[in-house]
Amino acid sequence: MADKKLVEAITSMEEDFAQWYTDVVKKAELCDYTSVKGCMVIKPAGYAIWELLQRQLDDRFKANGVENVYLPMFIPESLLEKEKDHVEGFAPEVAWVTHGGLQPLQERLCVRPTSETLFCDFYKNEIQSYRDLPKVYNQWCSVVRWEKETRPFLRSREFLWQEGHTAHATFEEAEARTIQMLNVYADFCKDVLAIPVIKGQKTEKEKFAGAEATYTIESLMHDGKALQSGTSHNFGDGFAKAFGIQFTDKDNTLKHVYQTSWGMTTRMIGAIIMVHGDNSGLVLPPKVAPIQVAIIPIQQKKEGVLDKAYELRDRLKSNFRVKVDERLSGSY
Repeated sequence: MADKKLVEAITSMEEDFAQWYTDVVKKAELCDYTSVKGCMVIKPAGYAIWELLQRQLDDRFKANGVENVYLPMFIPESLLEKEKDHVEGFAPEVAWVTHGGLQPLQERLCVRPTSETLFCDFYKNEIQSYRDLPKVYNQWCSVVRWEKETRPFLRSREFLWQEGHTAHATFEEAEARTIQMLNVYADFCKDVLAIPVIKGQKTEKEKFAGAEATYTIESLMHDGKALQSGTSHNFGDGFAKAFGIQFTDKDNTLKHVYQTSWGMTTRMIGAIIMVHGDNSGLVLPPKVAPIQVAIIPIQQKKEGVLDKAYELRDRLKSNFRVKVDERLSGSY
């Protein structure tokens, strides 16, 4: 009985894992395809998961001294080119804006694939003294990377994420923050998403473009493959030297700052599906489930049945996310 298949419209993961994943996403109405190739519409059920994930992760950020900001989505080409390794790493994935209305732009603008260069441009004016440090900022936004192959939530040309960017007086402080945020991600995955992870460091070939070191958390999916679930990068002072981000230290000498960045994306919705889902469909950890309790009134056309269902909802809703399923009455 335990192995009985409850939803025939979903391919068994043992038969075709990729198709099973697509079937679950579609049947759960988490997202839909659009006329913009490689992009998706995140539907209410999917976005509600992202909101719960975002809210709880943001609370953890704030508990670790992180402040939220928002920077532009456009990056001038000259700014992107200031850090050689960085621009070479992202060049194949960049989308370019060449016109403003009908007029060609004097300089191309890229739609942000990530915001290191924008934060550097901001920090070079914001940071003057050791008293201005550290800067521990984060932004919630979307980014665009012109991926050749896409899959809902796992890889799309536009996706939602958070990107943290910090500046510090010493390499040791930057390294400590890099590891601190990696641990925030690992604890979040374990405590909120019920996903165990393995922490590690990327190889020289795999590390983030322009980073001294990249640390990662990897989670194991149902098909036995690992999924990168969050990354944290120590940039050293490479970006600071390229952008001229200097501060006057306590000994009255000019020094370059040391920087980090770290991010987690809507890919985590895909991770939740591939870790917790089964052959009957979507299974969600309670802390990111938009509906934690569903009340299904039986024979709801009988007098008093719906009233009792709403009474039960009102008793539960202070502790749970509750919904009364009225679909049988034609008003969902």
